[in-house]
Amino acid sequence: MTTISTPALSSPPPTVRLRPIISDSKPVNLSYTHLSQHGSLAGNKRTTISTTRTQVSFFPAFFKGSTKKNADDIKQELLDAIGPLDRGAEASPEEQERIDQIARRLEAVNPTKEPLKSGLLDGKWELIYTTSESILQRQRPKLLRSRTNYQAINVDTLRAQNMESWPFFNQVTADMKPLNSRQVAVKFDYFKILGLIPVKAPEKARGELEITYLDEDLRVSRGDKGNLFILRMIDRSYQVPS
Repeated sequence: MTTISTPALSSPPPTVRLRPIISDSKPVNLSYTHLSQHGSLAGNKRTTISTTRTQVSFFPAFFKGSTKKNADDIKQELLDAIGPLDRGAEASPEEQERIDQIARRLEAVNPTKEPLKSGLLDGKWELIYTTSESILQRQRPKLLRSRTNYQAINVDTLRAQNMESWPFFNQVTADMKPLNSRQVAVKFDYFKILGLIPVKAPEKARGELEITYLDEDLRVSRGDKGNLFILRMIDRSYQVPS
């Protein structure tokens, strides 16, 4: 346990549970008087599309167009399924399983085979679905849950930033280390309590993230603890602080 001493307050402020936000890392409990560190940030099935030798050999453009249409249909099916689920907070185990199956079908037609070499990864993404309990905070009253979570990535600097909105506005920045062309190891460096007060992240605040689907406006990722993250692009020009 690492202790951060601050001047006494008239009444003890609430403990803020900071999480790496979009990751498989365990929550980090922080208050203005102490910091308790509890821990650290994917897999898809291959779908075979059957076609004849003649179609592959003589109609490659038709085959590619058919694949893209299939991906668009699956993507819309996925968005329709997660739409009513409050980013996953309202999902039953059966709904989680159904969404995972749809996501795996989409991953099988991923148009970006090497996302860490693609400019499509850069920018600020909004989390629209996850299975991560530390992000969903379902044990809390709804008024004390973060309304929106974001993740920004800059591939050229290998930097990432996770942010949450009201009521706590917590943030965390991280360095990324590529493990291959679609998977990174992530080491968090600084939390910001309420978006203002910097606190150095514990050494064990780290994890891995695999980008399993990426196109112009949708990203699917899986963490090393098995959680699923689905995000939509909202700001391609966003730069992560160094």
